[in-house]
Amino acid sequence: MSGKRKDAITWDEFFMRVAYAASLRSKDPQTQVGACIADTNQRILSVGYNGTPEALSDEEFPWDVTDDSIQDKHNFVIHAEANAILNYRGSLKDVQDGTIYVTLFPCQECAKTLVQAGIGEVVYLDDKYHDTEGAEVSRLVLDRCGVTYRQVSLPVDALV
Repeated sequence: MSGKRKDAITWDEFFMRVAYAASLRSKDPQTQVGACIADTNQRILSVGYNGTPEALSDEEFPWDVTDDSIQDKHNFVIHAEANAILNYRGSLKDVQDGTIYVTLFPCQECAKTLVQAGIGEVVYLDDKYHDTEGAEVSRLVLDRCGVTYRQVSLPVDALV
């Protein structure tokens, strides 16, 4: 009789792969972000990706980044973290102290939303905006509210 398999992926890799898969649903041509919320028992509660509100057509949406705030995508897109919370159909008590796996470090608005929802840990893949003021505010919000965060690194081939 042989022993159990030794090369199973970790929980971090499993949930990050789910978040990455969710990011593939994004219609945003510049930035695709996915999120996966897991509870303290390692169960997936919800997933989300960055995109327009449900009633707004992806086909007619101006996906540009522009100085014209009426045409700038940033004013219309709902971020992956917020969508993951909004997609959850259970009680937010289930999210309490849970972990969100997100492919991009949360912006300051998402950091506040995650704190308010009761998320206990943020695990992220990419931190390309690390040196921005928004990322600094995100870290301050998470730090002051006792939400831990850490970056994980996964081999590129693990996400395809």
